[in-house]
Amino acid sequence: MQRVKQTLRQLPLLTLGTFLVAAGVYFFKFPNHFNTGGVTGLAVILNAVFPAVSPSTFASVINIAFLVVGFLFLDKSFGINTVYCSILFSAMLSGLEWLCPLSAPLTGQKTLELFFAVILPSLGSAILFNMQSSTGGTDIMAMILKRFSSMDIGNALLCVDVLIAGSTLYFVGIEAGLYSILGLVLKSVVVDTAIESLNRRKSFMAVTSCPEEVCTFITRTLNRSATFWPAKGAYSHDEKWVVLTALSRSQAVALRLYLKSTDPHAFILVTNSSEIFGKGFMRV
Repeated sequence: MQRVKQTLRQLPLLTLGTFLVAAGVYFFKFPNHFNTGGVTGLAVILNAVFPAVSPSTFASVINIAFLVVGFLFLDKSFGINTVYCSILFSAMLSGLEWLCPLSAPLTGQKTLELFFAVILPSLGSAILFNMQSSTGGTDIMAMILKRFSSMDIGNALLCVDVLIAGSTLYFVGIEAGLYSILGLVLKSVVVDTAIESLNRRKSFMAVTSCPEEVCTFITRTLNRSATFWPAKGAYSHDEKWVVLTALSRSQAVALRLYLKSTDPHAFILVTNSSEIFGKGFMRV
């Protein structure tokens, strides 16, 4: 019941992430036959072999098939978020095909459309991955392999994606194949960058002579917690205190400005971090 309530709270972001993936795939990938692996890549290949059936239809059928396999092999470990996004993704592709039928790419600029074909799905996937979800497909197969084998799932999926993208050279054409391989490389970079950006927080460490005031500001104004311990300057041998906390970007700015007015001689060290685990941040 608790997981269902959490999913309902996350519903707007899950829907947004799924829509970004579906829009990028339908408007930019399929019309240009771009193939960056996964279910949509298989759909591009199958459409080239059976042109009478649209790639959206192939993608929806394959996605639902993977979903059924997931129910059979994963049982209760199958995530609610992934089920919702997988069904929604298939529905969105079918809906877009009905509402906005396309017979050709939106523009004649393949490079421009490749960027949108990579950026939109990558941003959507980053939002979903950040919420421990996905649009299903080969991610479901990864869950099954992880459960029943000891193979390196990440490398296995990468090899499959490279094979699917590379097959575009044979089934679609040299130009589409080269664009697809380039898109696959760009996708891996953009997804990682987007995930890090979404999770980015500040690790804040201050050496100060007034720790009580600083910690009070952190706990009462910023609604965060902190840890502090005594220290001694190596050069001056003055007694100091080190305050350690983790904050959002705006909170880090507020704390820096507070320290500037309260303790102008404080030594401050602020570093970016995309992996902070604990209460108020990512779950362990």
